[in-house]
Amino acid sequence: PTMAHSKALLVLENFIGGKFVPCSSYIDSYNPSTGDVYCRVPDSGKEEVEAAVKAAKEAFPIWSSKSPLERSQILNKLADLIEHDLEAFAQAESKDQGKTITFARTVDIPRAVHNFRFFASSILHHVTECTEMSTMGCVHYTSRAPVGVAGLISPWNLPLYLLTWKIAPAIACGNTVVAKPSEMTSVTAWMMCKLLEKAGVPAGVVNVVFGTGAKAGEALVCHPDVPLISFTGSTLTAQRITEKSAPHCKRLSLELGGKNPAIIFHDADLGQCIPATVRSSFANQGEICLCTSRIFVQRGIYSEFLKRFVEETKKWKTGNPSDPTIDVGALISKEHLEKVRNYVKKAQAEGARVLCGEGVDRLALPPGNQKGYFMLPTVIAEVKDESCCMQEEIFGPVTCVVAFDTEEEVIKRANGVKYGLAATVWSGNVGRVHRVAHRLQSGLVWTNCWLVRDLNLPFGGMKASGIGREGAKDSYEFFTEVKTITIKH
Repeated sequence: PTMAHSKALLVLENFIGGKFVPCSSYIDSYNPSTGDVYCRVPDSGKEEVEAAVKAAKEAFPIWSSKSPLERSQILNKLADLIEHDLEAFAQAESKDQGKTITFARTVDIPRAVHNFRFFASSILHHVTECTEMSTMGCVHYTSRAPVGVAGLISPWNLPLYLLTWKIAPAIACGNTVVAKPSEMTSVTAWMMCKLLEKAGVPAGVVNVVFGTGAKAGEALVCHPDVPLISFTGSTLTAQRITEKSAPHCKRLSLELGGKNPAIIFHDADLGQCIPATVRSSFANQGEICLCTSRIFVQRGIYSEFLKRFVEETKKWKTGNPSDPTIDVGALISKEHLEKVRNYVKKAQAEGARVLCGEGVDRLALPPGNQKGYFMLPTVIAEVKDESCCMQEEIFGPVTCVVAFDTEEEVIKRANGVKYGLAATVWSGNVGRVHRVAHRLQSGLVWTNCWLVRDLNLPFGGMKASGIGREGAKDSYEFFTEVKTITIKH
């Protein structure tokens, strides 16, 4: 690009030891709704990670010796500052990620603010254990201490929301962090860095290194002075992280993909179920690890469900994410759009029926968005359980609808994938809801609703959907080291 062109672009810098530091090389980041380069992101590697870890180690003694109350006040101040700039953050998130401005305003940024407030509060309420052995004249008690430098790697689908879900508990517990956001969505993390000093976060407590997983992520995972890695992303990357961190015996929290079933019994309230299932299939362009991508409908209501579900899906408007009336924004990248489209083509080649969306309906885009990475919400029926569309995480606005007969059969089919993150069950029968929820291999089960979260409770998956749980108590346990102390008196 010419100098004039590159001047107009946003150029991000790493945030290390409380200062913005330029990088020797950069990568382009695109605006998914136009297909144009929108900003330049540092292409960090070993050197930058080394500097960030050093800064985090130096800041650790001071930060970890602060009282939980002092840390809590700083987290609350940071939450206030982000909330004050909510609109600017939402605009940036929408432009950088492709999600609708409505979703960024109502979900992403408010949740990022809430993450800080939630852990600012929960850190004040943990208690340690104590037991007495009066016959031995002994008392045992536990104490918890921060672990050290936490490596945090967050994905591109909910950039600030998932980054803060890691940073907040890590620093609330007294750790210092080196975070690496996705190179495709780094802008809101960089904006947050500008607020850290004003919030009273000491230099070096939060360091952000931008770049790719292969370079910056790898350097962070392999660093001997980073004892703990929290990662949200793909199962494939998690396998690599596990291998690379094994020689250092690091503790890992891995929140990975999902192939989440919705099970709809004949006694479901379709008036509530259908709009909620459209949302659970296509919210954030289907780019949420908790999205529903396999919908099992009991045969008696299958045709009615399908007809109404497709009608409701067709009402969702796809287009310029900055238009507040739009429901579906752009997918993250050209490559990702291609990948998602290929799944639809494979389904068709296998004889499945595409009822609406990709290749069936015309996608009309405003002039400025013709080169963007858009796709209509797509519903596929008559897919075989062994099809890759029913087995693999597509992570786009695509969902498959199939029929089932019995409760026993649907549990088996719902469990018949390698993932186990979330599931939804729709039924008016309380007994059935409990029975089915108990037997689903899934870290989260929602019944007659979707994505209702209490941050106090464990979040995470089974099988290939990850290792570990995060939440008030779980994150506290992950981000601290426990010690048992015995006193003989």
